[in-house]
Amino acid sequence: MKLIQRTSSILGAAFLLSMASTAACAVEETPMSIPGGSYVTTAQAKALFDSGALFIDSRVPAEHAEEHIKGAVSVVYREKHSRVSTIDPEDRMDMSKLPADKAAPLVFYCNGSPCWRGYKGAAMAIKEGYSAVHWYRDGIPAWKAAGHPVE
Repeated sequence: MKLIQRTSSILGAAFLLSMASTAACAVEETPMSIPGGSYVTTAQAKALFDSGALFIDSRVPAEHAEEHIKGAVSVVYREKHSRVSTIDPEDRMDMSKLPADKAAPLVFYCNGSPCWRGYKGAAMAIKEGYSAVHWYRDGIPAWKAAGHPVE
């Protein structure tokens, strides 16, 4: 009987540990909207690209160097919590790399959902007063799949 109780306790502890590690690795999907800005589809992003909007690659420098949407500027969103919606006070983005004209159309992107860097970068730009902020949720994977230019 004691062996059964002990085995049951061990299995229970293992189950709880497994559940805790699963929760710690949870990934949040990005939303289909952004307050104060606009969510754009691949077709809308391409139309903005064709009209001269500035594309902002919020991914890390190595990803940008490997491949990015043609003409995109690398403005890394440095986040404390990746793959979740949490915006931490320690998160950073070099706002000096954005245009002085806060009405200039900007399109933020990253690696598609569940990458939050593009969303968080767009949210930070909106917070700083940029008024034509577009968030391309599907990012570079969808852009490439559509055959649009990368470099």
